[in-house]
Amino acid sequence: MRPDQRVAGDYADRMADTPPGGAPPPPTAPAAPPPGSVTPRMPLRRLGWRRFLVLAGVVLLIAAGAVFMVFTLGESLGAQALLVGVIAAVLPVPVLVSCFLWLDRYEPEPLKYLIFCFAWGAFVSTAISLNVNEGAAWLFKGWGLPSALVAVLVAPFIEELTKAAGPILLLIFRRREFSGVTDALVYCGLSAVGFAMVENILYLGGYGYRVGVEEYGPATGAQQVIAIFIVRILIFGFAHPLFTSMTGVGLGIAARTADRRVRVLAPIAGLLLAMMLHGTWNLLPSLAVATGQPLIALYGYIGVMVPIFFGMVGLAIWLRAWEGRLTERTLPDYVRAGWLTPPEVAALGSLGRRHAARTWARRIAGDGGVKAMRGYQFAATRLALLRDGMRRGLDRKQADRERTAREERELLEAIAAYRSFFVGRDPQTPVGVWDGQRYHLRFPDGSQRAVPAPDEPVVPIPVVLTPPPPPAHPAAYGPPGWYGPRPAAPWPPGA
Repeated sequence: MRPDQRVAGDYADRMADTPPGGAPPPPTAPAAPPPGSVTPRMPLRRLGWRRFLVLAGVVLLIAAGAVFMVFTLGESLGAQALLVGVIAAVLPVPVLVSCFLWLDRYEPEPLKYLIFCFAWGAFVSTAISLNVNEGAAWLFKGWGLPSALVAVLVAPFIEELTKAAGPILLLIFRRREFSGVTDALVYCGLSAVGFAMVENILYLGGYGYRVGVEEYGPATGAQQVIAIFIVRILIFGFAHPLFTSMTGVGLGIAARTADRRVRVLAPIAGLLLAMMLHGTWNLLPSLAVATGQPLIALYGYIGVMVPIFFGMVGLAIWLRAWEGRLTERTLPDYVRAGWLTPPEVAALGSLGRRHAARTWARRIAGDGGVKAMRGYQFAATRLALLRDGMRRGLDRKQADRERTAREERELLEAIAAYRSFFVGRDPQTPVGVWDGQRYHLRFPDGSQRAVPAPDEPVVPIPVVLTPPPPPAHPAAYGPPGWYGPRPAAPWPPGA
């Protein structure tokens, strides 16, 4: 049923219809969950036999790559050098991973996909790249070409292609896990961090420790490890994530567009840009060695790579803030339809406000309230991304549209379930409901009256929202509120 009224001059700013029906019934505070009750969770997807086979194949592929790399590095470096390389190469990984997880605070991606991308880069990408690079070096030697050309003409292309292959597979088979450029940067960045970790094992353990020990002894080996650690990790540790982030931008654009041409061309453009940037990075030291002018590498790094790095950092921070503001742009549709209140939307607009909401939930509902608030915030962010995808027309097939509508219903139901853990139990706020236009409040003295929404809603959540009935499965896209009539019981006279 379509809503047949419009709201004028309210917090939602006249962007959608309000649900049909009269005033809402008198509010009552929701009952507190019984002691020992389990905090609600997001609905889980079933693991069918096809998904199981795909998952098993991916796990076997990653395991095979891991076994190959451990055997190859162990045979090449020796046990002692391998151990030194592993310890030194693993040290920066938590810092780099934390940086990418920091970008993903608003809508954290499933842990299994993050582990997949990291393991793909660490084992599958490195195994393929190592074999291709060694094969190219053998061919170049036979053709009388310097082996340094492999780093410029071969390594950038195969390494960027294989690092991006894991996130590309996610985009193809799990497109809904890509909510935008931020998610793509996280997936591609973790793949690059895994790749760089294993590559650093080779440099630190092989070219550093083993070579130093063989030439001058353990002390020299330790010194060379420290020198390589400073150069490759402390100074240029951002290199591989920076290259692959170009592909991530292309994948993120493709994930949020309905234009098929953009879906194909954007990842290709991002991948080519990553290859070119990687090739330029490898070319600079080669030119410096060939010409005897080390300043070529210095000027290239400072004049080209450093500005690109800070540009990407600025873009990532801006995208992170944009994702937070997305809730304020899309969720007012649900405010007008009576599913959310203005303060709920306002409380989602920044990480500071979200933290304040969790603090408030802990005060009035304990640890269960905090867990419920986290789940609530995640579900609300997913709902905003889903709504944004509807506006963009991302789903062309009827089956995809039905799946999106079903997911919208599940998210609304999850939000209502989470809300029951913390809303309505704050003795410092009156009980009330939001009808899409104004609040209907009941005060401690028993009086009731309608109050318009303030221009700047108070956060985190100062009133109760009586959850609407579970939405029926809509047949097609449309504004929220198509799910049937709302309760029409009148308020008592004088309310």
